[in-house]
Parts: sequence; C-alpha cells; structure tokens
Amino acid sequence: MDTVRAHVYIEGRVQGVFFRDWTLRQAQGLRLTGWVRNLGDGRVEVVLEGLKATVEVMVEKCKEGPELAKIKHTDVIWEKATKEYRNFEVVR
Repeated sequence: MDTVRAHVYIEGRVQGVFFRDWTLRQAQGLRLTGWVRNLGDGRVEVVLEGLKATVEVMVEKCKEGPELAKIKHTDVIWEKATKEYRNFEVVR
C-alpha cells in the first residue's frame, strides 16, 4: 500500500462557491486526511494524504470542483506522506 501526499493549488472561481465544504465531503468520503483552505490570492490550497490511487481520484475531482466553481488551472505537487493528519478538515 503506497501512501502519498498531494499538495494542490486550484485557481479560478473557487472561493465563494462552497469549494472548501465540497472538498471536505469528497475527501472524507474517500477516507483521505489533510486539509483545505482559501488563500489570500483567490486560490484554494488542498493537502491530501492517503493511498496513491485514492489521492489521484481526489486530485481529478479537484480539477472539476463543485457545480458553481470554474477551474482555470490546477498545480499538483507530489510529496512523501507524513501521516501527521488524523482526518480531513477545513482550515480557516
């Protein structure tokens, strides 16, 4: 079982469209750990940890986002998992 971390930055109309809450529900449903937060520059930042195949599924979901979002660009940085998170949460 290959555990990985993906650090994802999502750009576009991603704030004010329930992106963080949507991400929380999706990640919890996939049993991923990590967090999501809004950035001051209008992007959303997400850290995901879990099995590689499951994290890859969530990264693809982030490229689509919730119904009201309009994704322009997504950057994904793959890292070693630290297993420091116990669950997935919204960071404010």
